[in-house]
Amino acid sequence: MHIGFILDGNGRWAANKSLPRSIGHRKGAENVETILKYCKEYGISNVTLYAFSTENWNRPVFEIKALMKLFHYYLKKKLTMLYQENVKVVVIGDISPFPKVIIRYIKNLEELTKNNDGMILNLAMNYGGRAEIVRATKGMIKDFSNDKIKIEDVDEKLFAKYLYTNGQNDPDLIIRTAGEKRLSNFLLWQSAYSELYFVEKDWPDFNREDLIDAITEFKSRKRKYGSLKVAQKSERKQVI
Repeated sequence: MHIGFILDGNGRWAANKSLPRSIGHRKGAENVETILKYCKEYGISNVTLYAFSTENWNRPVFEIKALMKLFHYYLKKKLTMLYQENVKVVVIGDISPFPKVIIRYIKNLEELTKNNDGMILNLAMNYGGRAEIVRATKGMIKDFSNDKIKIEDVDEKLFAKYLYTNGQNDPDLIIRTAGEKRLSNFLLWQSAYSELYFVEKDWPDFNREDLIDAITEFKSRKRKYGSLKVAQKSERKQVI
């Protein structure tokens, strides 16, 4: 099973407690560690975290700096622990605008974990669904210009190979916290048939019971994929 998380509400969590937004982001990062452990415990094969969107650069400068410090700390100190836990880390998005030291840590982490065959963790950093589709389209045009593909080759299966998530299953379930009910440019192509689950809690307060509730709700839904018949049990992704 592949779960995508839209980690919303860190700033609001902090504001409600009269704390700086940076503390909210730190608490949110700590909760990521906790929820990832539960996902591994429940046998989730893929997790995608919406860590930083292309639109997040529009936030105040002080908040951007705080986020960069947080990324630096986790990429250097924390996420390398995922190597021992057999997690493969894939960063999706355009990382070129990030500070050079963060880019280096991202590449080191991906290289370190590339041969791990346990859970796949996608970190969406400077990611936007529309930008990803544009990037994929440019890649196809380039390969067409170089006679690597033909017009008649183009279909959804081929297009998916140009996405950041090439080779991975599409998300079965997308969970968004903090009460907002939209995708906000997250995995627009991949989420065509994803089940959506919205939680009122801010991300730092999202806990094990909330994850279980989301998975239980997912298992109760009938996924038809556009047909009149419910997909056969053998064809559906098993949750646990």
